[in-house]
Amino acid sequence: MILDEIILKTKDDLEKRKKEFTMDWLGRSLAFNPYAPRDIKPYLTATKEDPYRIIAEVKKASPSKGIIKEDFDPLLIAKEYENGGASAISVLTEPHYFKGNIEYLTQIRRYVATPLLRKDFIVDEYQILEAVVYGADFVLLIAKALSKKELKALLEYTWRLGMEALVEIHDKEDLTKAIFAGANIIGVNHRNLDTFEMDMDLTEKLMPLIPNGKIIVAESGLNNKAVIEHLSKVGADAFLIGEHFMREENISESLKEIKKV
Repeated sequence: MILDEIILKTKDDLEKRKKEFTMDWLGRSLAFNPYAPRDIKPYLTATKEDPYRIIAEVKKASPSKGIIKEDFDPLLIAKEYENGGASAISVLTEPHYFKGNIEYLTQIRRYVATPLLRKDFIVDEYQILEAVVYGADFVLLIAKALSKKELKALLEYTWRLGMEALVEIHDKEDLTKAIFAGANIIGVNHRNLDTFEMDMDLTEKLMPLIPNGKIIVAESGLNNKAVIEHLSKVGADAFLIGEHFMREENISESLKEIKKV
């Protein structure tokens, strides 16, 4: 299963990074950190005036599609997203399967005012601390990759650092973990991370089971306005979109078109 492969590779990389920069060293560097995390919740909460909150993704490649964008310039893409009115920008930092880089966070944070999500396969507190140091405002936690206790512990550590987490789910079991952990922001991924099959009805199926007061983010397969309008009507606040924008010639105009009410 591809998720297991990615997690194993992530843990291997993590051990190498911990030897190069210890967690204590990273923690002490926070005293000089110019990028304090911002409260992401207001940015992702749908309103009558702005019902389609978009988390636009800086994404070069994926395991299922290979290279998605050849002429890949993360800062230029992020500025296009900012110009298009993105509520947040998701930055892929996983290097092997998604061709990401954690340095993209700092490059973008320096020049773009839009809040940033570190999108990676987070299994350790070290990665959350890294996210703060490199300029992220919130992080992705994938319920499928973590036990209930692990998810809760990582979410609580995220809060201690003044951040939030987008807790990603794909089924009822994942949702149970997210509720147990106390997630405030729940992302429903229509793509199965093991098979890559899509279920575009998943948000609608799981919505009645999600407690009130949660921010709901729909993820994957969001390639047209009709899908987004429908998911908004069933209760989604925000929409994480990457591949669709990466294939557009004019990213900011495409984003503006999707956000039109």
